Amino acid sequence: MRHITTHTSPATGLRGIGDTSWQPHGVCHGMDPEDADATFFPLPRDHEAIADAKELCGPCPVRRDCLNYALENDLKEGIWGGLTEAERRPWHDGLPRRLDYRRVAAFFNGRDVHLTDAERQVVIDHAYVRGWRPDRLAPALQISTKHARDLLRQAANRVFDRDRTLGVPRRKNPVKKTTVARRPRPATAPPSTQQPLARPATPTPAHAPVGKAA
Repeated sequence: MRHITTHTSPATGLRGIGDTSWQPHGVCHGMDPEDADATFFPLPRDHEAIADAKELCGPCPVRRDCLNYALENDLKEGIWGGLTEAERRPWHDGLPRRLDYRRVAAFFNGRDVHLTDAERQVVIDHAYVRGWRPDRLAPALQISTKHARDLLRQAANRVFDRDRTLGVPRRKNPVKKTTVARRPRPATAPPSTQQPLARPATPTPAHAPVGKAA
């Protein structure tokens, strides 16, 4: 089952679900319809015809778009994107589990893109976290308002169960730095710039004894 969005928006690298503008750029564009059917829908064991078709698909610039178109529209017959039906089977089986966050971001930007079940679930969870109401989610997913309300309620229950199981992380209180009050140092007088006064030299009397005997 596929789910699509409903809004148009500026173009990005993703192709919209109804966008077939890539087809004129294909190598097979302009082929006669009968020749195209004979080339790209060979018998399962016609290995020579299969090889010829793959040779045409090899240099095609929109090979990936062609493959996505077949996967999203559940086209399981013929050769699309250079792959046969058997080669595309794992892609078809694994498509519901594809989780491309570019598509989730494109959905919230209003793009009309293909969403798998896994991508759709991420969209619902993010819509709940963003505070979307059912009347906003319903037209975006093309569902009823009641269905959108149920989906948002389920998302809320998942968040509640997760927090109850794992615990809600508490905010760490910032550690306050304790500052020790320092005693003020006594103010020191600036060094004096005045020159010391010179004492007058006392004259020694001529008859004064000199040496240890003095």
